Amino acid sequence: MVDGEAIKVDKEGFLLDLQDWSEPVAAALAEQEGIILTPAHLEIIQVLRDFYHTYQLSPAMRPLVKYVGQQLGKDKGNSLYLLGLFPGSPAKFAAKVAGLPKPDNCL
Repeated sequence: MVDGEAIKVDKEGFLLDLQDWSEPVAAALAEQEGIILTPAHLEIIQVLRDFYHTYQLSPAMRPLVKYVGQQLGKDKGNSLYLLGLFPGSPAKFAAKVAGLPKPDNCL
């Protein structure tokens, strides 16, 4: 429930309807994973959403790192930075919070 509205997700917590995404929905999805979103998280989420709108897919880790580096610089476009924000599998976790489909090659 976000702002009194039930948001439907699949068994892994990914949105069933990508149009349901908003920053409050992102915050709720992140909170379910034990993360409180910061401006740094939101910056990566916006870059990820831009990638999706350009290429119509959620990137795996390598393309995500490369794209973030191109958009935000090498200090943010690296695996360690992304792991610090989105522990475990940054590409999968960030896609979930960004309201995007699960990347194809993520378990």
